[in-house]
Amino acid sequence: MQLVRPAAVHLLDYTAALRLGWSPISTRPQAAQEELLAIKADASDYLRWMDDPEGQGPPITLADGQQASRLPTLRRWLWADDADLLHAGAHPATPGWRRFIGVISLRWMPGNAPLPPHVLGHVGYAIVPWHAGRGHASAALAAVLPLARAQGLDRIELTTDPENLASQRVITRNGGVFVEHFNKGATCGHQPGLRYNIWL
Repeated sequence: MQLVRPAAVHLLDYTAALRLGWSPISTRPQAAQEELLAIKADASDYLRWMDDPEGQGPPITLADGQQASRLPTLRRWLWADDADLLHAGAHPATPGWRRFIGVISLRWMPGNAPLPPHVLGHVGYAIVPWHAGRGHASAALAAVLPLARAQGLDRIELTTDPENLASQRVITRNGGVFVEHFNKGATCGHQPGLRYNIWL
């Protein structure tokens, strides 16, 4: 598995995953259609904001449908190598969507300031179902840590749901330390969450 900066060469596979019903934002299934519409409207503009270290891109849509200013963000797509495809039950020559594994994003506040309440952690990720359970999320999180250091962060905060044991394992495998139980706030319907830190 490798992390790639989203580019035009990857769009066909990425949009195929979206059309199969996968969403890059697990709390917002409708994000799949929103991404497809954005790519159809202007693919080059869509790709331009995948690397946005100044936070100049268009607003983001929160879990409750409200919009908020975009934070400085780097997004990477996870791409399968031939070994990944074999483990997923596909021949290495299989074209198209089988090579797309998922997405991981890093966001932060300038000057290492605390994240705003509606931003649940510095890192978010989503893996497609046909590549789930093979350690890709753990590997992607490990690969993002140097990007966080390069932005001057001394730690990253991650959150997950109390019942999401798989996500908790991803975090702890990468050195995550449990901080607290917390309330996710109004934008997430005041659902309970777990907060972790990874010190860089």
